[in-house]
Amino acid sequence: MSTFSSASRLRRIAISGLLLASCALGGCSSIDRLSQIGEQPKLSAIDNPTTQPGYKPVQMPMPKPEVASYNPNSLWRNGSRAFFKDQRARQVGDLLTVTVNITDKANIENDTSRSRTNKEDSGITNFIGASTITQANKILPGRVLTADSTSSSEGKGSVDRKEALQTNVAAVVTQVLPNGNLVVEGKQEIRVNFEIRELIVAGIVRPEDIQSDNTIDSTKIAQARIAYGGRGQITDVQQPRYGQQVMDVLLPF
Repeated sequence: MSTFSSASRLRRIAISGLLLASCALGGCSSIDRLSQIGEQPKLSAIDNPTTQPGYKPVQMPMPKPEVASYNPNSLWRNGSRAFFKDQRARQVGDLLTVTVNITDKANIENDTSRSRTNKEDSGITNFIGASTITQANKILPGRVLTADSTSSSEGKGSVDRKEALQTNVAAVVTQVLPNGNLVVEGKQEIRVNFEIRELIVAGIVRPEDIQSDNTIDSTKIAQARIAYGGRGQITDVQQPRYGQQVMDVLLPF
């Protein structure tokens, strides 16, 4: 009985040591992953983007504010963007749809070759009477100055990249800049079986670029930040292990 309890105690100690080592190497993410074995990955909670860690209000160069002046018997005033009020996003908390349409293709190929051969020969065989000195004949070479060098380098590189992403995501206005431009941010999560796909869109848009159906193309977003990825069992298999990532950073070869 004591032998069995001792083995159990040793097993618990070994498991605790492995968990501590995993926590130290993987930032405690390994423990979270172990606790989710056999379960679907959890969706993120719906939070206010402005309360997220690392959030900073956007600051851009702004023109001087224009004082609104009203003219008698006129429906128009200075600084107005439209004659009639519409339902497009214009203030904090409003929603708009971002049409993400990215089709990127790049094909680059470089080939560099360089070679150089140098040879220097003085042709001097008797330097300051070296031939008459017995010890000098043993030390000095047949020719006083002879140098040969050969160098060559060859480099090749190629890039063949094709990216295509077409989707829509609803974004919320998080800030209105002094010139009227809108700071928007949207996040979408889709879970299929044991894999979650994430789409994040953020940037600055002009109210004039928002179409009548309250949509805007991603190409018209300034300072655009678009991220598309995922997490789950498939993504986990595609990633190298922590040890391999550490070795890739530390090893110079």
